Amino acid sequence: MYETNGSCIYYSEDIKVSVERTFVAIKPDGVERGIIGEVIKRFESRGLKLVGMKLMKLSNEKAQEHYGEHKGKPFFDGLVSFITAGPIVAMVWEGKGAIALCRSTIGATNPAQAAPGTIRGDLAVEIGRNVVHGSDGPESAKREIGIFFSESEVCAEWPRAVDKWVSE
Repeated sequence: MYETNGSCIYYSEDIKVSVERTFVAIKPDGVERGIIGEVIKRFESRGLKLVGMKLMKLSNEKAQEHYGEHKGKPFFDGLVSFITAGPIVAMVWEGKGAIALCRSTIGATNPAQAAPGTIRGDLAVEIGRNVVHGSDGPESAKREIGIFFSESEVCAEWPRAVDKWVSE
């Protein structure tokens, strides 16, 4: 069960782990390029647990809500136009330090500055086509998950046998 700060304590047979949730979206360029599986594999390989996923086409209104903090900036209309240009894969990931793990797996916003081995460092070339979005902190994670998922659409109540090999 989640507490008000966005953390969760779950139990398995022999471990107790405090985890957090974060939002990640594979943008239209990643979907169209057919690299959904590669992106998901990167997060699963880090030991994160996928607890929500949807393939969806965003409405203009939902895109504006998602990018609301950028409203009024010169690049806002371009963000909205791009994210609504094709389907996205919206996901909720859960794990110990999930936000930081996802951010480091994703890499720098500008793929030219993203480290090799990151999603953007390996799979993207331009800042405007950088494959994936990830929440940048606990507040944005909670807000973004709420935009894309109802609580009933997040399936976190199952322990995985692998969890004891991921967290101590």
